[in-house]
Parts: sequence; structure tokens; C-alpha cells
Amino acid sequence: MIVSALLTSVGINTALCVLFFACYSILRKQPTNFRVYIPRLLAAQGTSLKTRFNFKRLIPSPDWVAKSWSLSEDQLLSLSGLDALVFMRIITFSLKLFSFAGVVGIFVILPVHCWGNQLQEFDLVDFASNSLDVFTISNVNSGSAWLWIHFFAVYIVTGFTCLLLFYEYRYIASKRISYFCSSKPQPHQFTILVHSIRASSGCSISDSVESFFKELHPSTYLSHVVIHRTNKIRSLLSKAKGLYKRIIQLRSDPTQQKYKHGDCFGLFGQKDDLIDHYGKKLEDIEQNVRLEQSEASLAGEESRAAFVFFKSRYAAATSFHLQQSVNPTHWITEPAPEPRDIYWPFFSESFMRKWISKLVVIVESTLFTILFLIPVVIVQGLTNLTQLKILFPFLTSILTIKFVTQVITGYLPSLILQMSLKVVPPIMRLLSTIQGYISHSNIEMSACRKVLWFTVWNVFFATVFSGSVIDHLSVVLDLKDLAGKLAVGVPAQASFFITYVVTIGWTSILSELFQIIPLILSLIKRPFTRQEDEFEAPSMAYHRDVPRVLFFGLLGITYFFLAPLILPFLLVYFCLAYIIFRNQFINVYAPKYETAGKYWPIVHDSMIFSLVLMHIIAVGIFALKKLSSASGWMLPLPVLTLLFNEYCRKRFLPIFTAYSAESLIHKDREDQNDTSMADFYDKLVIAYNDPALLPIQHSSNTDGLLSPLLSSVSQSQL
Repeated sequence: MIVSALLTSVGINTALCVLFFACYSILRKQPTNFRVYIPRLLAAQGTSLKTRFNFKRLIPSPDWVAKSWSLSEDQLLSLSGLDALVFMRIITFSLKLFSFAGVVGIFVILPVHCWGNQLQEFDLVDFASNSLDVFTISNVNSGSAWLWIHFFAVYIVTGFTCLLLFYEYRYIASKRISYFCSSKPQPHQFTILVHSIRASSGCSISDSVESFFKELHPSTYLSHVVIHRTNKIRSLLSKAKGLYKRIIQLRSDPTQQKYKHGDCFGLFGQKDDLIDHYGKKLEDIEQNVRLEQSEASLAGEESRAAFVFFKSRYAAATSFHLQQSVNPTHWITEPAPEPRDIYWPFFSESFMRKWISKLVVIVESTLFTILFLIPVVIVQGLTNLTQLKILFPFLTSILTIKFVTQVITGYLPSLILQMSLKVVPPIMRLLSTIQGYISHSNIEMSACRKVLWFTVWNVFFATVFSGSVIDHLSVVLDLKDLAGKLAVGVPAQASFFITYVVTIGWTSILSELFQIIPLILSLIKRPFTRQEDEFEAPSMAYHRDVPRVLFFGLLGITYFFLAPLILPFLLVYFCLAYIIFRNQFINVYAPKYETAGKYWPIVHDSMIFSLVLMHIIAVGIFALKKLSSASGWMLPLPVLTLLFNEYCRKRFLPIFTAYSAESLIHKDREDQNDTSMADFYDKLVIAYNDPALLPIQHSSNTDGLLSPLLSSVSQSQL
């Protein structure tokens, strides 16, 4: 790829960025779009905001940027919780790292690349015609002493990265402890989940749980709630919600309240009241719900899982960490999630079922990863004009046009890959859902890991190897000379990943601001909904955005000494992300659960992996460039990095796994002087009741549908 093709891509995406900013600053002011751009504020107030028309609505303004910039960390913590703070720390960490690496890469390493002539001479006069390979390490002459600059740069940036990682890990660990120490008593702190329960002969699951924990924990056991099978009830409640919404829409539009029946086309016959029609259906569903609830409450419908409550945090933590049964596959315990965080539809009843679910998910994830190689190979084919002309000879005349060639090689490959990657996060979340997790937070974190490693293996490695050894797949599977293969393949794909950052990075972060999909859905639903209807603000899709940010971090770390030209574009991406995501936390996303910073270990492991990958590439590069001494002296660096990682795992990771006995006992002693704990224990027993088993009041007529159904819908969180 030549510089003009990159400039074409940068120009297209810069224009899109300006367009998105201008459109957003106008659309966000329109009252009809408040549900898209400020849903958090609307959900908090419960009504739509009404403003008078003025011409300022039609003029773009950057006032939201200043508001996002001025948001402090304490304000963000109180507004969106510790998970949002951790997400923003990922971005600020990347800004610090790549600002430092950018200074080293642009002002020290890049001139060395341009002075080399291994591939071609750098043409300062006809700058746009230079190949991007001129700006990579491939252009440095083999055996050149200038390669020692890269050697020292790798050591310096690695040390700086580890220093930042240590500081961030310590800071977020302290925030997690402070968050716990300052929190009020929470139900999940006193609760554990027990599954694979072994019931005694002639006893129900509930009686078995009570006798088991009263015997083993007589002084600390408080109560329990057995989980019932309620999938049928949830399906009925979903239908009830749909009918309820339909009735509300009909009440707001009298012209649609009548319909004809009596013939097959509905053109002739008597008119009936639609509200009465749907009201009768709703009454039937309510009756079925009550019958199903009665059946589900029987002992025969009990699942072999239960929430068990204790009188103190320390007792709950002790019960979780101790193996409860001689058989480790029975009476398995795990920490209970927050009541709002529970994923009720799935509770694994046995150790074997959960184990089989994991195996099925592994197989499905592997098959999906293999199938996704197809769009990756197509993308790589677009970057090679010679292959395109051979495969599609009818495009030969079109490919002679310079602008078309620049768009196809500089913009289209990344765009196709971006559109293909859109389906990955929801699919990985679905796979994590059937894996057996019982909380939304665990599902999201599992999906986050899947999406991250899918992106690393199927975008980075597949792109690198498909571009260099696509005709020799057996070579890719041979790991004996991995460093050598990476040394050849990674620099060869520098131009693709630079355009990848510009295309996928810039436009994706701007599309996050613009909320394209929610805006389109809002336009479609607008004729059928009222602005006064209640709704919930969306939550942050961490499984989608955390892997994306971390992957750009991997590209920056691995390419900072190979192709430092990527760093300015990465800095632009992280600057945009810093402003836009702070704005989204203020106006759009409301927290649905709180992991208290558990996403940071994923971030730390990803950065360590990126560093070690960079070291392996450096070893191969120096060997390929016939600087064997530098290659040999590079070998201690990954060992030192892994030792640093092991220290961090011993020092900080236990804080993210469980709270210390010191912290738990300290909080329990504070509660001894709290007079409200008796009331808390009463609420604790009912905090984990399944919403699907809450009673629903039967509506005798359609005029009375609004109040009882509204309460039942809100209680059951349909």
C-alpha cells in the first residue's frame, strides 16, 4: 500500500468523524431523540423532557465535550460505579503508554526506518507515492547498527509499561477495597449459591438444605431459598408484557381500537373492541401464570440449587471457600451475585451438566472461529491487486483507476472486516449464556474473554499468516519457528493494521457516540410508542467494548517499534474514546450490576500477553536482520515480564477473587452496632425470591388492567 491510499482512508474517516460530530450535536438536542441520546436522564425522571423550540437546536455545539472533559473520577464512580471507572482507566492507561511510546517511535525509530534502503529509498519530493513499507523496520538494512535503537526501545517501553501496570493494578485494588469498606450491607455479601444438592431419601430439597447447613454451620446459618424451575412461567409473562403494551398503545390511539371479523379477509363482519379482545387473552394468560406458579412451588419442581443466607459476611465467605461435602461434585458452593445481577433462566442442576455445557461451548467457539477465517481471507485478497485481477478479470479496467484502487486497498478491507466483527460479541455472549453462569456479570466477563481472544487469534494472527503464508497452511501450524514467521508476517501487515485503526477504530467510536442502531430502532418504533411510556436506560456492553480497546492496545504495543506510524492514529482513537465514553456514562448507560473492578485482571493479562508477543517478534526480527547478539539479549526480557506478571498475580489478584478476612470481620463488627441489621436480615431472606413466582392479581375487566398488570410487570422485571 502506498501513502496516498492511506491518506484516502484517513480522509474518508476524518470526514465521517466530522459528520458524526455535527449530526450528533444537532440530533441530541431534538426532544424526539432524547430516548436515544439521554435515556439515563429520562429513566431517572420517569418522563420525557419537554423543551421549547429554538434555532439553537439546529446549530452544532461542542458543549457536551466540555461537560465530559470536566467529569472527575469521584463523580464517575458515584455515577456509574467502579466498573465504569476501570473501563476509563483502560483508556487513560493506553493514552499514557502510547504517548510515551509515540515520542520514542515517531522521533527516534521512524527516522531510522526512512533512512534505510533495504526495500526502497524514501522519496521526500513525491511523498504520496512512497510505500508504507518505507516507514517500517523492513526498510532497515540487515546487520545495521541502527537496529540497536529498536533493541533499547523495546526494553524501555517494556519497563515503562510494567511500571504503569503495577501502578494501575495497585490503584484499582485499593479502590476495590475502599469500595467494599464504604458500602452498606449488601445481600450478596451474606449469601452463597449451592448447587448439585443431594437430597435425603423422603425429604425435599428445601428440607435437605436446612438440615445440612444447620448441622455444619449451626451458629451462623440464617435461612435459604430453593430455586424452582420457572421457564414456562417466564414465557407466559413475556406474552403478558406484549399484550399489556399493545393495550396501552390502543388506549392512546382510539382510531385503532376496533377491528372487523367474520370472514377470511376481515373486510366484512361485525366490529369488536380490540381492548376487550386483548384483555380477555390477558386474563387467560394471568390464569395460566397462577396455575404454573402453583405447580412450580411444589417440591417436585425444585431445582437442585439454593441461595443460602448467613448472619455475617465472614461466615458466608468461609462456607464458600470450604469444601462442604466429601464428594467434591456435591454441595458445590460459589459466591452469590447481586439480586439484580442474577440470570434466572439458567441454573445448572449437576456438576456433570455444567461440565458438558462447557465442552459444548468450547466446540462451538472453535467452529465459529474457524468459519470466521473466510471473511479474513477475503479481506486479505482485497489488499493484493494482483490476486484481484486474477480472480476477477472483469475488474481489470476498473482497477486501473487510481482512486478506486486506493479505496479498495486502503478502505474497503477494513470496512468488510468491521462489518463481519459486528456479529462476534452477541454470538459470544449467547455461548457464555448457555455455559452455565448464573449472573449477567459472569456472562459478560466470560464473553469479554471470548471476544478478546477471538479477535487476537482470528484478526491479528489470521491476518498476519494469511498475508504471508496463505498458500502454506501447514507452516502456520508448525510452531517450531514461530518467532521467524511472526518476524516476516507482522511487518508485512503493518499497512493493513494502520488502516484498520483508522477505519474500525475511528468510525466505531464515533458510531458509539451516534448510536446508529438505537437511532434506527427508535425511528421505526416511534409511531407505535408514546414518549410518556416508561423504559429502562441501556447498560454498557463491556463484552463488546473492552476487547476492542484491548486489541488496539495490542496493536500499539506490537507495532510501536515495527511501524511507529500507527501510534498517532491510535492516540487519536483513544482521545476520542476518552471523551465519548465519558459522555455515554453521563447520558446513556446506567449500571445494571457491579463487579467492583473484576475486569482489570483481564486487562492486565492482555497487556502482559501483548508484551510477550512483542518480545517474540523482536527476537525473530533481530535474527532475520542478522543481528544475532541483539536477538540473544532479547531473550531475558519475556522471562522478566512473566516474573513481573507472577508477582502481580500473587500481590493483587487475590484481592479481586475474594475479600480478606480482615476486611470482612471489620465490616461485621461495624454491623454489630447497627440497629438496622434486624430489618436487613428480614429483607435478606426475600431478596433472592424468583421474580417469576411473585403473585399476579387477576384483572376482572379491561379498565382495571393498567394498575395490577403494571405492578406485576415491574415486579417480575419482564
